[in-house]
Amino acid sequence: MNTQVSLDLKVMLETQGLCKYWGGLKALDDISLQFFDKQLHGIVGPNGAGKSTLLNLLCGHYKPTRGSILHKEEAIEAIKPYAFARRGIGRSFQKTNIYPGATCLENCCVAVQRRMGGSFNILRSRYTQKVLDEIASEALEKVGLGARRDVVASQISYGEQRQLEIAMVLATSPEVLLLDEPMAGMGHEESQLIIELLKTLRREYCIVLVEHDMDAVFELSDQLTVMVDGQHLTTGSVDQVRDDPRVKEAYLGQGDEVF
Repeated sequence: MNTQVSLDLKVMLETQGLCKYWGGLKALDDISLQFFDKQLHGIVGPNGAGKSTLLNLLCGHYKPTRGSILHKEEAIEAIKPYAFARRGIGRSFQKTNIYPGATCLENCCVAVQRRMGGSFNILRSRYTQKVLDEIASEALEKVGLGARRDVVASQISYGEQRQLEIAMVLATSPEVLLLDEPMAGMGHEESQLIIELLKTLRREYCIVLVEHDMDAVFELSDQLTVMVDGQHLTTGSVDQVRDDPRVKEAYLGQGDEVF
């Protein structure tokens, strides 16, 4: 672990000896990490390093073979996936996970209902609808889509759809954001919008970011972890990781990701 993290920062999420095995395959092996409030923690590594497996464990989608996941010092690895969301752990995915036939506002309202444990019911009271709309509208404003709230999701650009997905996570009132390649498939201008958005969000949330755009990861990360073959190689500042000879060796010959 990196020893230069400020002692004033609060640990929001922690893994202790986290393992995930599929038969004889060790997808994740003995991962111990800390993720701090109001910091963005980048996770990088060659293909097959275990990055998405780690996110799937942190949001409850997978159950660990061994080890612990702590949220604010409380072990949560055994709870149901929906309970992770209700504790304030929000997750986005590599592929857009929106309702294309619904408006941006309606997409965010559905996300709020998921967190509250209800269903999306158009017959609910006006007061409830008003509260939902306010929460959803605030989330859209945070990602820069306030003016697009009444536009059907299928009619906005791909980059805006990725912004919408982040808004849907924010609408669940999270403390921790788990973001899986939010810039996947984007051009430079669209990626820059997401980078600026994440710069703002990291002042308010604990963010765990898996992303193949290395320039973006270097620009955004307060802490950076490198994984290789399901194992933790190193964690530190961007400069520390860049200068680590083990990292350079791990990436030698990796054409898609260059340090």
